[in-house]
Amino acid sequence: MASQQNIQNPNYMNMLKKFILPALMLGLGAGETHAFCGFYVAKAGASLYNEKSEVIMVRDGQRTVITMSNDFKGAATDFAMVVPVPHVLKEQDIRVVDRGLFDRFDAYSSPRLVEYYDPAPCGFNQAISVTKRLAVNRDIPMNSSVQKDEVDLGVHIEASYTVGEYDILILSAEESNGLKTWLIKNGYKIPESANEVLQPYINSGMKFFVVKVNLEAAAQTGYQYLRPIQITMNTDKFMLPIRLGMANSKGEQDLIIYAITRSGAVETTNYRNLRMITSRTVPTFVKTHFDRFYADMFARQHANEGRNAVFTEYAWDVTPNWGIKCDPCVGNPPQYNDLISAGVNWLNMNDPQGGNGAFFTRMHVRYGRAQFPQDLMFATTSNRENYQARYIIKWPAGGDMSCPEARKYLSGLPNRRRIELMELGALTGWDISLYKKYEQTGMDPGISEGEEQGMLPIRFNTRKDPPAGGQGPVWFLLAGILATALLLSWPALRRQYISAK
Repeated sequence: MASQQNIQNPNYMNMLKKFILPALMLGLGAGETHAFCGFYVAKAGASLYNEKSEVIMVRDGQRTVITMSNDFKGAATDFAMVVPVPHVLKEQDIRVVDRGLFDRFDAYSSPRLVEYYDPAPCGFNQAISVTKRLAVNRDIPMNSSVQKDEVDLGVHIEASYTVGEYDILILSAEESNGLKTWLIKNGYKIPESANEVLQPYINSGMKFFVVKVNLEAAAQTGYQYLRPIQITMNTDKFMLPIRLGMANSKGEQDLIIYAITRSGAVETTNYRNLRMITSRTVPTFVKTHFDRFYADMFARQHANEGRNAVFTEYAWDVTPNWGIKCDPCVGNPPQYNDLISAGVNWLNMNDPQGGNGAFFTRMHVRYGRAQFPQDLMFATTSNRENYQARYIIKWPAGGDMSCPEARKYLSGLPNRRRIELMELGALTGWDISLYKKYEQTGMDPGISEGEEQGMLPIRFNTRKDPPAGGQGPVWFLLAGILATALLLSWPALRRQYISAK
């Protein structure tokens, strides 16, 4: 809800405290469904996942705009993108966009950890602290070229363009073997299992949007990474082809989808669409390991749901002239120019509703060939309910604890922490027996009394390892030898000392 600029404003902070403390008095808990004001301390963005792709999808009627980015790393000669499309795209339907668009959408919609301080039972109010997480560098190397069509394999070049740093072909094909052979002969690295994936698209009359890097054009752009590609098409099918990506995968992949519509949230129609578990209070030591916490929680929920569901992580109205666009904000909401760059062409800044509005949905798919045999099919809905994957830590009150209310408050903390640990175990599968010290003291296991709670790493491994290089046993051995030598030589040393006197 609060931008980072507002957080620095003392008047704004004082205004928020008037609303935050009453909300805390009401006891925000796991079952809450209303919006609330808070401050984030960590977020779990798309950079958390190793094998991932990101896509922005804008849908309005039959018009679909898809902006594609991935985490490709390696020689640009190895880069190739093959995307089924419903018709031959015109050159004006293809463009490249700034990579920062994905960074901003991700930062805005990432799952978040928020913190509160308990109101002091004897009347002393603590300040609220805010920390930020550093952004991740997403630079991607580049290089490649395109060879000409040399062999007639039932493949036809319907159109050819150079857009930005990319050479683009629109192909049609008669059968998958011919298309696969043509792609390999022309320098595209296609997996062996591509035949079975390509044929259904050929049977349905789809074309193929084929991309490689133009080295000369890439050098002229001055960019040190491959920019995302955006395509616009008119089709009655609101879908995203994922089967080609699985043909080259050895396991599961993560896909983050940012979808924007006029009407409301976007959902899948051929797979179950679920919301991530949210609004749970967890131990305060999760603050220093929120990335791991969310990764393990997502993996657990993904497995519990049969590994074949699509999870919504965020949904919110981002209409430029509309009010609050996040609660709490972990990044700036999408600006007017960002929405236009993503393909939103219906906004009217002179209209208080922005021209029927813009609704933003973030979905997370972890897919493999066995559990996701079909491409993702979507539908726009009229559901404009705000939702966010966010998790809560509550810091104990400080200050004067001499009043009767304080004694009652302190006696209830162990039970509260016990519930937080049970929640942690249920969400992530972590062994909460390792954290029993937290229940009584509120401190991370292994942290000595007096150290600042929440600032040291969680002890996931309780085994006491020697220092690196095996130095521990060496020092113990030397100390033992020195002590033995002193004991053996003590009588002689004592005699010399007496005779010297």
